[in-house]
Amino acid sequence: MDFSIKAPDKAPSLNAEKTGCLALGVFENQKLPQLTKALDRAGDIAAALRSGDISGKAGSTLLLRQPKGFAAERLLLVGLGKDDAIADKDFSQAASAIASAFATLGAKDAIVALPLSDVKGRELGWALRQCVAAVHDKSYRSDAMKSKKDAAAEGVRKIALAVTPDAATSARAALAQAQAIARGVTLARDLGNLPGNVCTPTYLAATARKLAKSHRLGVEVLDRKQIEALKMGSFLSVAKGSDEPPKFIVLKYQGGPAREAPTVLVGKGLTFDAGGISLKPGAGMDEMKFDMCGAAAVLGTMQAVAELKLPQNVIGIIPSCENLPSGRANKPGDVVTSMAGQTIEILNTDAEGRLLLCDALTYAERFKPAVAIDIATLTGACVTALGHHNSGLFTRHDDAHDALADELLAAGKASGDTAWRMPIEDAYQEQLKSNFADIANIGGPPAGSITAACFLERFTKKYTWAHLDIAGTAWKSGAAKGATGRPVPMLTEFLIRRSAKKPKRK
Repeated sequence: MDFSIKAPDKAPSLNAEKTGCLALGVFENQKLPQLTKALDRAGDIAAALRSGDISGKAGSTLLLRQPKGFAAERLLLVGLGKDDAIADKDFSQAASAIASAFATLGAKDAIVALPLSDVKGRELGWALRQCVAAVHDKSYRSDAMKSKKDAAAEGVRKIALAVTPDAATSARAALAQAQAIARGVTLARDLGNLPGNVCTPTYLAATARKLAKSHRLGVEVLDRKQIEALKMGSFLSVAKGSDEPPKFIVLKYQGGPAREAPTVLVGKGLTFDAGGISLKPGAGMDEMKFDMCGAAAVLGTMQAVAELKLPQNVIGIIPSCENLPSGRANKPGDVVTSMAGQTIEILNTDAEGRLLLCDALTYAERFKPAVAIDIATLTGACVTALGHHNSGLFTRHDDAHDALADELLAAGKASGDTAWRMPIEDAYQEQLKSNFADIANIGGPPAGSITAACFLERFTKKYTWAHLDIAGTAWKSGAAKGATGRPVPMLTEFLIRRSAKKPKRK
């Protein structure tokens, strides 16, 4: 998809633009935005509203062919809801409706001329991102494994987004960010949607190498012997149940000074999770191919960061393996030793993600991170608590961690990829006590997502850290089954904001 910014000197010049389709907004109660009103010289748009052909409700659309007073072949009218102030939800619905219409339209190019700066509580860049994300989402295909591919849409391929001349520079920067984020989301979705027999740890490692080559990243992939040498006994205990070799993947982006402390992103890379000896129920087990969506998000974010040439250092760490039942697999009651030297009693082999992450978080210490964030489809308990709207955000409660939480929450709100902060308190640590090891890997049913975060917190004492539980947001079930690409938008926005005051890399 080819996007561009159009900044006409005068709004009425859009009447003379020769394009396959011009998309304009309308409000409820037969009202028009200022731009639409200025362009409606023949009064046909106002007449369509008065006749009830379009209600103006958010997401409603009406296509007019050969409109009077316009050089465009078509006008696409889209409802923006009430006119007092455009709600962000209404604007998102409008952007989605435009994307749906463009996907099946006979036109090859189009101009979107909505009141992008009039969304309540949002900046122009947010509106641009909504438009780009909606188009990418509507054009996404998950047919990589089909012998006959889904029919490709023959719709609009070139989209210009109209802004005022004074907003053109900032709009072009926002558009570049929007496209980089959208491509990062697509990479994360593609990886998440692949089956476990294709997207193995070896496949993830190959993807990381390919990404490193195309975007000039540093890359290191550790195999079993190297992981053993690091004494990652917790990670390896999960991997030993499978014939697929484990991989420990490290990607390095250096956009800042060599000695500048990096942001470290740690993504859970369980390419299939059957639960091990604590076998999951068969119904829905196919969705456990999505248990590597944390790793996919790290790869998608690293790609976006590299494309944008952000002026900071970012490290991506991905511990990857499968969790399967076999004669070699972990057994309930086994005790393993982590890289940090802490012993762990495995009470449930299906609580394996934290066994990978604890060693990866210990490994992260060597980079002396400014902050470290782990991303994992970690607990069903988080889905119970927050559903599928918000990712769970966990950090310690002190000034540094509160500041990190605030940054992530703000980035989530700005990107529409939201999180909700959950508590971490010493009282919950009591549930992880073991009679036979330093710590148990589960704390029982109560507060399951919190005790999982408390487990990880024990391995992050040497740096500022946050945990994102994306079990409820990384993929969808049912008819819309598939990976979402979250939280690539949040993480990339977080890093963009951190880069805002730094000079750009040449």
